[in-house]
Amino acid sequence: MLVPSQVDDPEPGEGQLLVEVAAAGVNYIDTYQRDGTYPMQLPYVPGMEGVGRVRALGAGVSDFAVGDRVAWAEALGSYAQLTVVPAARAVAVPDAISDEVAVGALLQGMTAHFLVNDTYPVQPGDTVLVHAAAGGAGLLLTQLATAKGARVIGTVSTAEKEELARGAGAAEVIRYTEVDDLAAEVKKLNGGEGVAAVYDSVGRTTFDASLASLRMRGMLVLFGASSGPVPPLDPQVLNRGGSLFLTRPTLFHHIATREALVERAAAVYGEVVAGRLNVRIGRTYPLAEARTAHEDLQGRRTTGKVLLIP
Repeated sequence: MLVPSQVDDPEPGEGQLLVEVAAAGVNYIDTYQRDGTYPMQLPYVPGMEGVGRVRALGAGVSDFAVGDRVAWAEALGSYAQLTVVPAARAVAVPDAISDEVAVGALLQGMTAHFLVNDTYPVQPGDTVLVHAAAGGAGLLLTQLATAKGARVIGTVSTAEKEELARGAGAAEVIRYTEVDDLAAEVKKLNGGEGVAAVYDSVGRTTFDASLASLRMRGMLVLFGASSGPVPPLDPQVLNRGGSLFLTRPTLFHHIATREALVERAAAVYGEVVAGRLNVRIGRTYPLAEARTAHEDLQGRRTTGKVLLIP
């Protein structure tokens, strides 16, 4: 159960920062940890992502100073007023970016960045399918893929979400609640052909349609499971579909070193500062309403980035 609690103020250890949290990001990984999909030692403070000001430095920290504004995407305990962040996993926030946008762009922005540049490197002229195209990651994926010259087909559930997806650059949008055969609709919108890649953060309920939407030797990029985990798969299915590729990447393998983290964060923040990447803050909740934020996220009642404000 996710409930607000009072705990002692943390103290920064060696190589750590004590940060006063200005905003914490709410991500599906938080819900996976809470519900046991990713087992956690209980009790614990959730939240991997946030932004705030450095209040104190642990021993050995030289890259940051008290008062610096920093953001992070992999420091457990971010649903808090104060949290401890490893200095090696924090990044400086450009002055031109607000706290909300800084945290909204980081985990999901870096995820979208590696998906379109590394996992399936989008090429000009590609057609790709983006599920949950009005969500935080989906909107960023759509923008980045479009900027690389791809034609994006997005899936959404409502007219409001369709408008958001189109605003992010989606050429076509399918309301999945209104079609009987999603893969057939995708191919219809693509001249009868399958797409080069599918970016699927939904999982169980979209997986089969995602595979069926691919062209020969297309790639299914499964990067989430908001509808639940995918059942075991016979690899022969990939052969029958046309020598398909299936991958299950995660951000943390793409920012494993300090250098990779700084480089990718700088690339995303650079796009934001230049005005080429718009970060939509969909909903903000007081910290004490974290449970409601999780319920709304999992109930697909949100668009864009969801934040908690201490």
